[in-house]
Amino acid sequence: MNVTIGTRELVMGSRYLTELRSSNDILEDTEALRLRLAEEGYLLIRGFHDRERVLSAREDFLRRLQAMGRLEPGTPLDEGRISRDNRSMMWGGGAEELQADFPRFLDVVNHPSVLDFFDRLLGGKSMTYDYKWPRAVAHGGNTGAHYDVVYMGRGTKNVYTMWTPFGDTPLELGTLAMCLGSQHFSKIRQTYGEMDVDRDNVATGWFSEDPVEIVDTFGGRWATTSFEAGDAIIFGMYMMHTSLNNTTDRYRISSDTRYQLASEPVDERWVGRKPKGHYAWGKTTPKPVADARKEWGV
Repeated sequence: MNVTIGTRELVMGSRYLTELRSSNDILEDTEALRLRLAEEGYLLIRGFHDRERVLSAREDFLRRLQAMGRLEPGTPLDEGRISRDNRSMMWGGGAEELQADFPRFLDVVNHPSVLDFFDRLLGGKSMTYDYKWPRAVAHGGNTGAHYDVVYMGRGTKNVYTMWTPFGDTPLELGTLAMCLGSQHFSKIRQTYGEMDVDRDNVATGWFSEDPVEIVDTFGGRWATTSFEAGDAIIFGMYMMHTSLNNTTDRYRISSDTRYQLASEPVDERWVGRKPKGHYAWGKTTPKPVADARKEWGV
């Protein structure tokens, strides 16, 4: 099967692309989960969330898109058909700001079962950032390859992203892809990985929009899979990831949420009643990523 990331077409099973591995076989073995997360950089857990709870939250997103005129008139709501203007949507904000429109979303990502899992995985009381990143990705949309640390690295570096699709999400809807081994790319970690987008104002914050260039230059291999409602993937701040292009006429609805030990330092941009988020990034002319990479020597 062929998939598209940016302008590149990759073949499943090639040197550039393979399948993500499920960690359900070790779900009850905490030490094995920690070891796999350290070695492979991610945990894919099938049925991590209650499926019906996820599908219920999906309806809130679809109704909001419909009210905004973003869904194709006359089509079934649950299909999430994109209107002709083909615009993606991101509802980033604090939990208090999201509560009115998306209470069932917050029930999924803040659910006691989620925090109990992170308590166990991290070995102590966990917390989630108040700021959440739910989004609806339109046709052609994708995200370039990046580390999350460049956006949220002012506290502990032991922060974990949970990506949750809200609905069954085959490859053609634009699933997440991990660059296997990228958490060990020392030269990238020591340069790009030390960037802060508010401080350094580098455009997009993405390291590259070319998945082939990353494999050819630095190694690794991309991995992705189809997801079902209820599945989740968890990874650390130095796991290079991207997304496949959405090649359909339906929205891909998903969210990024973050978790860490409550006892460790927290990036102040993402917590509180009304988190301030990125306050300087993009407010002046940003530096092109290509220029920054030349300076870093990567």
